[in-house]
Amino acid sequence: MSLTLRDQFFTLSTGEASAEEVERYRARVDTIETEPATTLDGLSVSWHPTARHKALRFVDTDRLDEDVRDLFARPSEGAPYLAAVFVDPAELSFRSFENIVPLDRLFADTALDLRLRDARRVAPGAHQFALDLPDGARQRLEGVDALGLYVPPLNAATRGGDRFIFHSAQLAEALTGAVREALPDDELHRFSHVNPVFRCNRFEPEDDRFHRHRDTPYYDGARGQVSRSTLLLYLTGGTGEPALEITDVAEFRDIEAFSVVIFDQRHEHEGRPYRDGRKVFLRTELIYDAPADTTHDPEIGALFSKATYWTGQSVFAPELARYADACYNRVNAAHWSGLAPTDTPTAYAHKNFRGVRFVTDGHDFWFRKRPTPGLAECAALTLLDYFNCHLGGRPFREVAATETIHARDTAWIPELLAERDGDTSALSTVDKEHFFPAPEESNGACCPFHEYRHFAPARHYEIIDLYEEGQSFARAHLMPAPILMMGEEVALDPERFVIRGNQIHVLGSRALAPVNFAACWNAGGGPLNYLDVTATIGTADFLVPPILFSEHEGCYRLQFDFFRNNWQAGQPSHRQTEIPVPAIDIDDLGIRDEGEDDSPWYEALEELPEDLIPETSRDTF
Repeated sequence: MSLTLRDQFFTLSTGEASAEEVERYRARVDTIETEPATTLDGLSVSWHPTARHKALRFVDTDRLDEDVRDLFARPSEGAPYLAAVFVDPAELSFRSFENIVPLDRLFADTALDLRLRDARRVAPGAHQFALDLPDGARQRLEGVDALGLYVPPLNAATRGGDRFIFHSAQLAEALTGAVREALPDDELHRFSHVNPVFRCNRFEPEDDRFHRHRDTPYYDGARGQVSRSTLLLYLTGGTGEPALEITDVAEFRDIEAFSVVIFDQRHEHEGRPYRDGRKVFLRTELIYDAPADTTHDPEIGALFSKATYWTGQSVFAPELARYADACYNRVNAAHWSGLAPTDTPTAYAHKNFRGVRFVTDGHDFWFRKRPTPGLAECAALTLLDYFNCHLGGRPFREVAATETIHARDTAWIPELLAERDGDTSALSTVDKEHFFPAPEESNGACCPFHEYRHFAPARHYEIIDLYEEGQSFARAHLMPAPILMMGEEVALDPERFVIRGNQIHVLGSRALAPVNFAACWNAGGGPLNYLDVTATIGTADFLVPPILFSEHEGCYRLQFDFFRNNWQAGQPSHRQTEIPVPAIDIDDLGIRDEGEDDSPWYEALEELPEDLIPETSRDTF
């Protein structure tokens, strides 16, 4: 049944099926609830659509678990290494809004000798070129459209056409060289490279236009780099009304195939379909080393945080996509000319999570001031909501009841929370030492072969050694975690939330010391067989800036700006991991058939990301 659903999806996606066939298929999918096949980038994935897993994505097949890899379709003939997966849109967070498809292999064996010629400066900071390239590279680029990798973008309400995003370091490197040769010297000052992330856009003549907008500048605080110019590479030619308009700068009505347009990102622009055929173009940007006098406006950062937050919320309420898009456009303009005032009311989410209510605009979080929840719990709920963490297998934004309110000020928030909030706590606290009971004393016994009916696994010295090493591993991951997920139960460790002045510091993990797992045993089993899993505990580990807080009119007001410049790149912002806690199986008598050698705890470790497992122990299992 699942394979039929998988194959039928791609059959219906050709556009040749009737509306009735598509509707019957959707109705059937809405009745299907199955467990996901695996997880990838924090998202549960299925090889076929289900009532929850409806968003199509393309990933490198090698990244899927080997035991389920063959169940996933490879619908792109031009890129057979890409697997089609289906994800639950409710699980998306800022880290996974977009599906960036790896297409580095597409150009790996192709000569990319690119040259920009026939330069035409249409205005200050705006140029048009023709692109010369070898036939092989031209064929690969022309074939990008035929790969069939288009998926609906989250901002479909404000743009026409289809789009997918891909990564190609080779294509970016070739374009970097071409740009260095073609742009005037005054526009190459501090130029670093072309962004290897490309957006492939396709418009049919009947499609809606791409509405007027500014491109969001790329910024990497760790490397001190920003984008200043947008690069458009047109893979098809045609005529539009106009095909591209850069506001108050230039209009392009007739565009030749393999034309390149480069323009300053401070300009608004709008694109329309060709009248006479399909329009396909790639969009990326030129990245520069940021000047030393770059300034930072906290209000711009706050608005960007709100835009990102409401992009996630729009999964549940599509009408909010336009609000998020308007926030992005204000931010993009503010990067060049400061933040302009607006008469548009602000969107607020009034949320109820297990009896604790709070209000947020995506940057500020308001909680009623009272002993329960305290500041530590308020900070924990802020992070769980902002990063859309999983609780009992469900994303936070799906678990918490949400009401959207539009208002021009915040005066109503204290009264709302005072009226509706109860005296309760949504999270429990936990003493992590309870997970690590001390082992028993060794009795000096030999092994189950010689001690058969009297063998006590919990008192054997080798099993005790492995048990203690297993506890050390689990302790190294559980102890630093500020939040633990145990099924539906969520617990926080108040000691990991340190309050200093007006800041809440969320303490994360430390570097792990290597743990050496090694042992040998007699035939018929070994100490590893006795080390079982007593519990699997989810950890939420955060690498985030301090959360600012203040008190006003009976409320705590927390301000969380994750996207501050020096916090946007580098290590992952947060990670949820299932940590197996070891226990000794005292009922195992060691009687096994030939070849039988189960090791439950070590098998559980194999499910963890490789970077969490000490290198010295990887060969053991």
